Amino acid sequence: MKVVAFNGSARKDGNTAILMNLVLEELRAEKIGTEMIQLAGEKLPGCIACYQCGKTKDGTCAIKTDRVNDYIQKMREADGILLGSPVYIADITSGIKALLERATIVCRANGNGLYRRKVGAGIVAVRRAGAMHALSSLNHFFFINQLIVPGSSYWNVGIGRNAGEVKNDTEGVQTMKVLGQNMAWLLNKIHG
Repeated sequence: MKVVAFNGSARKDGNTAILMNLVLEELRAEKIGTEMIQLAGEKLPGCIACYQCGKTKDGTCAIKTDRVNDYIQKMREADGILLGSPVYIADITSGIKALLERATIVCRANGNGLYRRKVGAGIVAVRRAGAMHALSSLNHFFFINQLIVPGSSYWNVGIGRNAGEVKNDTEGVQTMKVLGQNMAWLLNKIHG
């Protein structure tokens, strides 16, 4: 089994990555393979509504100038998908939003089944406000694409602004660990 994680933060190895790694550590403890992809530095345009994916039906986006098709393939091959984003203007970053737009349109253009019944979870790093809206945006990707979403002991949110500050959010750290444990349990129930 494998979980692929996408860090939508513009800061590589910042608070979002720290929180995601807490989840991934729990998965690895259960012998589940993991891979983290950090979108920092990538320029990903959103869906341009060309609908070529619906004509080709080959599971790819018509935009070939970035790595989104590689990422869609990784999602297809994985048993679980972990998404992370810091809160920007009370929502997710434009980079992760672009990935999710294009991955969703490609999925819907190809029979809605590319990610069906995979396990999906989202996490959010926040300084102050907007976390629930951002977390909902990540969850919308899972729900429209028919993924199964495990819960945790609280909302999947860690609080901190400067890199490393989320480590001081004791409840946030615990929430990520429980999320990883629940994600591993669910993956094992489905594939065990």
